[in-house]
Amino acid sequence: MEDAKYENVKAKRIKFSGNSKKEIIYKVTILAFLIIIWEIYATSKNNALIMPKASDTIKQFFLCVTDMEVILNITITLGRVLKGFLWAMVIGVPLGFVMGISEFANKLIGGLVDSIRQIPVMAWVPLTIVWFGIGDGPTIFLIAFTGVFPVILNTIQGVRGISKDYYNAAKSMGASKLSILKDIIVPATLPDILTGARIAISSGWMSVI
Repeated sequence: MEDAKYENVKAKRIKFSGNSKKEIIYKVTILAFLIIIWEIYATSKNNALIMPKASDTIKQFFLCVTDMEVILNITITLGRVLKGFLWAMVIGVPLGFVMGISEFANKLIGGLVDSIRQIPVMAWVPLTIVWFGIGDGPTIFLIAFTGVFPVILNTIQGVRGISKDYYNAAKSMGASKLSILKDIIVPATLPDILTGARIAISSGWMSVI
């Protein structure tokens, strides 16, 4: 019986490995085909402003990723994104918990959050320059601004998705509000928080100025 199970698992692994190799070969072939078409078309146009050659583009790409100045700028941008992302998490998660747990807090803050969320990011640029001056401040604020709302909304959704049976069971055993928050709400909401975090960091990259 055990040998049969082992052979079944082994067969599945071999099949999965074969499919993965075929998929990789297929993707590499498609990519190579597109690069060849790109090179032929760019050569026929013979105008780098309209269509640079694929070979020149690849060469410049490797020159850029090995340039210390470019690496330094990427590092600075990455630091700004991480700072904005952390601010979005620090503000968004507690606010989402409060709005998800308390209906009164949701009615009190929800309208304001929804109103601010509709304002385009670029509309905040002049104000952020006035508030924070020229430097990292405006960029970090805009990254945090775009990221905080997905975190809030996903946290609220996670809290409201918890079955009331868990709350009733915990209360019947004498659990305190802090214990309910620590042992029920936070673990149950964690997948939604991570979803909000993933959206927040991708939004942060798109709002880098």
